[in-house]
Amino acid sequence: MKEGDYTVFAVLVNRYKQSVVNLIAHILGDNIDAEDIAQQVFIQVYRHAVNYEVRSKFTTWLFTIARNLSLNEIRRRKRHPADSMDEDQKGEEGEFTHQYEDKKMVSPDVALQNQEVMKQLKRVLAELPEKQRTALLLFQEQGLSYEEISQVLEISLSSTKSLIFRARDTLKRELRNYLSL
Repeated sequence: MKEGDYTVFAVLVNRYKQSVVNLIAHILGDNIDAEDIAQQVFIQVYRHAVNYEVRSKFTTWLFTIARNLSLNEIRRRKRHPADSMDEDQKGEEGEFTHQYEDKKMVSPDVALQNQEVMKQLKRVLAELPEKQRTALLLFQEQGLSYEEISQVLEISLSSTKSLIFRARDTLKRELRNYLSL
């Protein structure tokens, strides 16, 4: 890829696009802008491929870029707040009113309970400090090792373990009424 091989780049994009979009969506709390930021991530990867050194895994480098661009977007939003075009699609509690069909056959009461648990999980995740949330998502959803996460977040290994422990502890504490553990 260092020589600008478009085929290799296309394979990388196809392989990692969804993981990058998911991470960005969780950091931003916004699925709509996640696709745009992910596109910027892959543009950066392509532009800076010649600078990539194989000291760490490619995914570590990729998720570092994704995190940095996500944090840049959060800072930009704070400086230049804008009204959402989706406001008219939101219900009374601020949740989007359009829903996607669940392909699994579950009873309405179980579906409602699952929906409530997911709502609370999203709330608790959004309330976690950014580094805790990112560390937990990189570990749980992306399967990165503690070492790789510490590189992405640019912190020590012990700090990474502590962040993940505290994030899990907060989730357990906040969701204990919703989960039968």
